[in-house]
Parts: sequence; structure tokens; C-alpha cells
Amino acid sequence: MGMVRIEQISKFFSEGRQNRLVLDNIQADIAEGEFVALLGRSGSGKSTLLNLMSGIEKPDTGDIWINDVAITRLTERERTLFRRDHIGFVFQFFNLIPTLTVLENITLPQELAGKKETAVRAHAMHLLDQIGLADRCDTFPDKLSGGEQQRVAIARALAHNPLLVLADEPTGNLDEDTGRRVLQLLIDRTRGAGKTLLMATHSPEIVPFADRVIEVHNGRLEERPAGTPQPADNGRALIQTP
Repeated sequence: MGMVRIEQISKFFSEGRQNRLVLDNIQADIAEGEFVALLGRSGSGKSTLLNLMSGIEKPDTGDIWINDVAITRLTERERTLFRRDHIGFVFQFFNLIPTLTVLENITLPQELAGKKETAVRAHAMHLLDQIGLADRCDTFPDKLSGGEQQRVAIARALAHNPLLVLADEPTGNLDEDTGRRVLQLLIDRTRGAGKTLLMATHSPEIVPFADRVIEVHNGRLEERPAGTPQPADNGRALIQTP
């Protein structure tokens, strides 16, 4: 049994008078601590699958189990609480709250969950120190670069020690060099803590660093072999992971 079990999931979207099949009776198991790269073109259904796994959306058929919980069978409120407590989501467009500081963006979800403010803030500051942004804790998101905003989004996703981290094109809006640094940070922070990571991307550069690679193609999932890291121009791997 995988830490995540996807069982016969199908998802349709209405387009005018027609239904478009995005995911077609898919199945997969993802083990605890695995890093799985989810490849596919834009519109292939990668983001839809992540939204289903997080409980943001519900499938038309099938179930998704995370450990022993079928999140597809929960009410909307139950899915929201489960996501808050057990899932970290890194969005492509950061989704930071513009009226909150960096520190407040990281602590808000845990404070809403009723956790002690002092402990939450101390842990958030520790995370900011790890990602090199402790000195920006009182800064608002619009004063940060894209790479800095994504680093804050990663810290927010990891702050509550989630079972599962879902990342939707986390480097898609960053330049190449910044994207590599953000990718390295995300992989280091999840692998180093033994987290299960599922990353949706259209970039083949991710493939060498994943434990497994799954491609979304024509609504189905196709397993692909993970590759061997290719050296950068200076002879070192683009991303160093423990």
C-alpha cells in the first residue's frame, strides 16, 4: 500500500454543451518519502490531479487515499481541515496574501488552526533563517523578487510539517537561474525531512532528480524511468541533494 493511493480517478470539465475528459480512470501508488515528478504539457491534467489530491476539487469517479483517509469521501469542510493539517501546497503563482508580511503569511494557517502563537512564530523564523530570508520577515510580498516569494511559499507549505507536499510548476514563473535555486531548496527541504513530494512540471530538467517519473498523457498516467543527473557547465550537478 502506498502512502498515497489513486484509485480509478476520472475527472470531466464542462465546455459549453460538452464534457471534456481530463483524467481517465487513472491509478497510482506513491510511497512515503518518494519524490515523484509529474510531467505533461500545459492542459494535460497535472494541476487538476494535484487539486484532486489536495481536496481542492473532487473527482467524478474514484477515490484518493492519503494514509488511511479517503479524502474524496470527506465533506468540503473536512477536506479543508485535512489539507490544512496534512498537506503542503506550493503554487506556481505563489498565492501569498499581499496585505500580510512574510512572517504573517507563514504563520497565519497555523494560527487559524489554534496553535500557540509564540511557538508558531519561532518555528516560522527558523524556516526563514534556513531559506535566507530571516531579515525580510516584516517585508510585504510586493517588495520581494519572484524567487524570494517562492521561497516564502515553500516555507509556508512546510511550516506545519505536512505528510505530503504538492508543488504545481514551482519554477514556472522564475528565470532559469532562480528556478534552479528554488528547485534545489524545495527538494532539499522535503527530502531532508523525509517528506513525500509530488511536483507537476513540464520541464525535463526535473527528471534526473526524481525517484519516479509519471507522465500525464491523453488523460492517463504513464510511468517513465528516472534519469541520471547531467553535469552543469562547471562540471557539478545543477542541483545538489542529500
